[in-house]
Amino acid sequence: MPIRARRTRLLWRSLLTAALAALMATLMTPGAAQGAAGPRTPDESKPMYAYENAIRESVWVDTRLDGDADGRTDRVAVDIVRPRELDRTGRRIPVIMDASPYYACCGRGNESQKKTYDAQGNPVRFPLYYDNHFVPRGYGYVAVDLAGTNRSDGCVDVGGRSDVRSAKAVVDWLNGRARGYTSRTGQERAKASWSNGRTGMIGKSYDGTVAQGVAATGVKGLKTIVPIGAISSWYDYYFQQGAPLYDSGPEWLSDAVESPEARARCGAVRQRLIDGAPRSGDFTRLWSERDHVPDADKVRASVFVVHGMQDLNVRAKHFGQWWDALAENGVDRKIWLSQAGHVDPFDFRRADWVRTLHRWFDHELLGYDNGVDREPMADIERAPDRWTTDRVWPPRATETVTLRPAEGDAPGVGTLGTRRAKGTETFTDDPKLSETDWAERIDTPTPAKAGFVTRPLARDLRLSGSSTVTVTATPTTRTAHLSAVLVDLGPATIRDYAAPGEGITTLAERDCWGPSTTGDSSCYRQTRARTAAVEHTIFSRGWADLGTWADPHRGRPLTPGRPHTITVDLAASDHVVPKGHRLALIVAGTDKNLIEPPADTPALTIDLARTHAKVPLAGGASTFRTSASVIPRDTRLDGVAPPRPLTPVPGGSPS
Repeated sequence: MPIRARRTRLLWRSLLTAALAALMATLMTPGAAQGAAGPRTPDESKPMYAYENAIRESVWVDTRLDGDADGRTDRVAVDIVRPRELDRTGRRIPVIMDASPYYACCGRGNESQKKTYDAQGNPVRFPLYYDNHFVPRGYGYVAVDLAGTNRSDGCVDVGGRSDVRSAKAVVDWLNGRARGYTSRTGQERAKASWSNGRTGMIGKSYDGTVAQGVAATGVKGLKTIVPIGAISSWYDYYFQQGAPLYDSGPEWLSDAVESPEARARCGAVRQRLIDGAPRSGDFTRLWSERDHVPDADKVRASVFVVHGMQDLNVRAKHFGQWWDALAENGVDRKIWLSQAGHVDPFDFRRADWVRTLHRWFDHELLGYDNGVDREPMADIERAPDRWTTDRVWPPRATETVTLRPAEGDAPGVGTLGTRRAKGTETFTDDPKLSETDWAERIDTPTPAKAGFVTRPLARDLRLSGSSTVTVTATPTTRTAHLSAVLVDLGPATIRDYAAPGEGITTLAERDCWGPSTTGDSSCYRQTRARTAAVEHTIFSRGWADLGTWADPHRGRPLTPGRPHTITVDLAASDHVVPKGHRLALIVAGTDKNLIEPPADTPALTIDLARTHAKVPLAGGASTFRTSASVIPRDTRLDGVAPPRPLTPVPGGSPS
C-alpha cells in the first residue's frame, strides 16, 4: 500500500475512533438525545471502560486542621481509581467514596480486605467491590484514610471533628474548594479536574457513621449517602441513658485503629477522649460534638439506610432516631432492614443489593430517570431471605398504642393489655443472666425479672418503629440499671444473629462483581442464611441507668425506698407477631454482655399503675386483639444463644 494511502487510512481510523469515543461519552451523559423520540436519559450505566487500564493514583488533601499539633496542617491520603478513557476525553465524572479508619488495621468486608500498594506506593487493591463494579461504568472511586490512620496525618478522634473534616475535605477537594497534593509532604498541587463534584458516600459501621457526619454538615456536592449499620450518636454507641454498654471508652478504639506513627504522637488527643467520656455515663460536650441527629436539618443529600434489626454492635436505636430526624426534615430517603446482626447487605442479599445500589447511584449521581425513587421506600426481611416492601416507612396507618402490665397468677408472671392495673412486681438484679435467660422462663416465676404477657393474639400484630417503656421503680440501693425488652412468644425460624457470622454462613464458593486485576479481585466468597428454629424472638430492647430519671444527660445517686420514674427508649424495629403467638414485655436489671452492671445489687419494685409501654402498631389499637386460649405454664421457650461479649470496634476487629 502506498505511504500516502496508508497515512490517509490511519488518519480516518483515528478520526473514527475519536468520534466513537465522543458518541459513547454523549450516550453516557444524562439527557442525551436518542433517535426521533427526542431527549431521554439512559436506564442504566453500562460497563464501557477498561478496569485493568484505569488510572490509579494517590492524593493527599489538606484538612486545615492540626490534630497532632506538629505545626502543620494534616493531610489525609486519598486513593483513587477512575476510567482512563474518560480522562482522555476530558469528560468529568461523579465519585463514590468510602472514608474509613480500617484500611490498614482491620480490613473491610466479610473477608477483612486491606489496601495494598506497589513498590512505588501506588494503590493496587481497593477493598470491596465498589471499584470493580462502578469504575467500568463511568464512576470514579475514592477510598479515604481518615486522619491518624494508614497513610494520613493527624489523630483519630473517634467520630469527632477530625474524622468528619477528614472526609468533608475530600468532598470539598472534589468540588474545587480544598487543596490536594501529590505527596504527603511535598508542595506539588493535585487538582480533581476529572471530577464533576457529584459525590456519593457509602460505608458500613464506622465508615457509614462518617458519611452521616459529613452529610450533617450540609456540604455542597455530597448528593447521597448509603450508611450501613451506622452510628448516629457516638454517646449511644458507648452508653444508653447513662448505662454503659462497654467497659471501655473511645480511647480504646482510637488506639486500635491508629497508625503506629499516630499512636506515638497522639497521646494528648487520647487523653481528651478519656477526660471527655467519663464512665459515669454523663452526656458531655465530647458527646454532643459526635451526635449527628440534631443536625439532620442540615442534610442536603439523599439517604439510603441499611441496618440489621438484630445488630447488637451498632444497636438498632441508631437507625431509628436518625431516620425519624430525616423524616421530620423532609430528606429523601430509602431503607432496608434485615433480620441479621452487624452484616453488610452484600453478604445477606447480594444480587438484589448490587442491582439496587447500582440503580440508586445511577439516579442520584448520574441523574438517570430509572424509577428507583418511585419504588417502595422500605424493604423489610420477615423471615430468612423472605422480604416485603412498604410504600413509606413506618406505614402511614401506624399509631402509638399504650400497653399496660398487670399482676398475674404468680409473682413475676403478669399480663399485658390496654387496661390500667394496680399492684407491684419485684425483681433483683442478677448480672449473670441475659435477656435470653429471662425470655426462656417468661411463664415461670424467677427472681431476676418481671414479665408481662398477652393472651395469644387473634390476628397478626405488626410493630413498626420505635417503642418506649416508662417504669416507676423503687430501688433498695443508690445505683440501679434497667433493661426492657419486647418478645414474640411463639415458634419461628429466624436468622441466628447471636452465632458467629450474625445470621450468615460464609461458603467456599465465590462469585464475581466486575472485572479483576492481578492485585484486585472482584470475586468474593458466597454466603447463605444461618438460621435457628426458636420458640421466642426478642425483637426490641433498651437500657437505662435509673439514676438518669430526672436528667437524661446526668446521673445522680438514687434514694433507696423512694419511687423513681424513667422512660427507656427501645430500639427501632419492624416485627410481625403472628396470630396465635403472644407478645411479652420484660423489665429486669443488667442484661448480661449488653450493658455493664451497676455498683450495687439492687432489688426493684415496679409500680404497675405507673408503668406502661408505648408501641407503634400498624393499624392502631383496633389491631390489638387477643383470644381466650390457654396460656402454657412452667415451660422453657428456646431462643438463640445468649449475647456474646462484644469488643467496642464498630465494623472491624483490632489486628
